[in-house]
Amino acid sequence: MFPLPSVPRRTWTAVGALLLLAALTALVALPRTDRDASARQDGAPTEITDDGGIPWPGEGQAAVTLEGSGQVLTHGAQRPVPIASLTKVMTAYVVLTGHPLRPGEEGPRIEVDPQAAHEAGVGGESTVVVTPGDRRTERELLHLLPSANNIARLLARWDAGSEEAFVRKMQRAAHDLGMRDTTYTDASGIEPTTTSTAADQLKLAREAMRLPALRDIVATRETTVPGVGRVANGNTLLGTSGVVGLKTGSSTPAGGNLLWAAKTDGRHLLLGAVLHQRANTTPAEGLTAALEASRTLIDGLRARPRTQGSGG
Repeated sequence: MFPLPSVPRRTWTAVGALLLLAALTALVALPRTDRDASARQDGAPTEITDDGGIPWPGEGQAAVTLEGSGQVLTHGAQRPVPIASLTKVMTAYVVLTGHPLRPGEEGPRIEVDPQAAHEAGVGGESTVVVTPGDRRTERELLHLLPSANNIARLLARWDAGSEEAFVRKMQRAAHDLGMRDTTYTDASGIEPTTTSTAADQLKLAREAMRLPALRDIVATRETTVPGVGRVANGNTLLGTSGVVGLKTGSSTPAGGNLLWAAKTDGRHLLLGAVLHQRANTTPAEGLTAALEASRTLIDGLRARPRTQGSGG
């Protein structure tokens, strides 16, 4: 599809980046209906690899897109890597597509089973203490989900009968979204065999941010769940640099990961994924690196359209 095969790769990718940035600038001025129609006509998003000109992370991999543009800009080898708790975006997506919540709706009450209570504090993973027999609303559990692996597995069992059956639903959803380089083996992301790429995670982010309940939950900095207490969002970028979501994830094999959504103006979303930062160190070091790299990337991209537009 490229008409200039003789152009060196580095030169072409730089041109591709400039073309994408110009397209993003133009798309900001288009009504949503025009942009969405254009994306549908183009089919699957076009991936353009960039080698410079944008403040990408110095390691790992990343991808960005403007919602509705039909183009994805990637950096680093898009090979499957462990994604830790980014997995829970798909967990929430599958739960909410099967059990939708209207704005403000709490949803059905779900009984906490003995397994979810037993798993709290066991195995050194992120969990919350819950009491067997307690009944929590779907929305309450989804607010706990980002920081609680035992809640991810509880929701999986509630939705599909077992975590194994739920994981099969996750994998089918990934297939339907065109996430060809993604493998889900658990509902929480604790298993390093759950892997994906930055470009694939953007395919999920686009659909996830179209669910009002999920969009509201990932934008909440903190909330209070009765019987559990204050629940803080680990995404410390929320409320800065236009960030309105989505999800952090960190572990020793995964390093630090962030799937993010940021407003470019009042109504457009810039979506991005930064994966595999400081892998094989500590989860805290990896997450700090992912947050810092994402902030730099977001600020650089949000500034670019304004700079180009003012010069025209």
